[in-house]
Amino acid sequence: MSYLPSSPELANIAGLLAKYPRRGILLFKLLEDIKGGFSPLSKGMRELIITYTSSLNQSEPCYNAHKSLSKDLGVDESIYGQLKSDIDSADVDEKLKPILQFVKKLTLTPDQITQADVKPIFDAGWDESTLLDSVCLCAVVNCMNRFAIGIGIDKESPPIKQKLSANH
Repeated sequence: MSYLPSSPELANIAGLLAKYPRRGILLFKLLEDIKGGFSPLSKGMRELIITYTSSLNQSEPCYNAHKSLSKDLGVDESIYGQLKSDIDSADVDEKLKPILQFVKKLTLTPDQITQADVKPIFDAGWDESTLLDSVCLCAVVNCMNRFAIGIGIDKESPPIKQKLSANH
């Protein structure tokens, strides 16, 4: 439920945007453009980056929703536990690992990003478009996760039974 005094019932970003349509709509459009447009990264890879970023942010509802979407695109959900432990030993395409390392650093310690963090991406054979898509995905997901966390809608809604008993 949200921290907004006028709308404590808001439980997700979709509900927030229904009430305040101008807030965040450009973020959603940007995310959909990156997810749906042409990219050297497959749709599964893009969804993996989105899900991994939400995992790093500990944004459970976003993580769970995107994990389900990535599974539909053929990503084995056990990969997320592997990525949490060690990207280098995770069962993902070797070429994707420098991107995931970069996304992790950009999410957790953005002030420490340098040219040295980008070099492995290019060394793996990716181009500027891939770097830009990776940065955009990471940035938009971080922004949306923080949007949800800041408004208080990143928490799982309590079960309906608990809601009913709380009202009586």
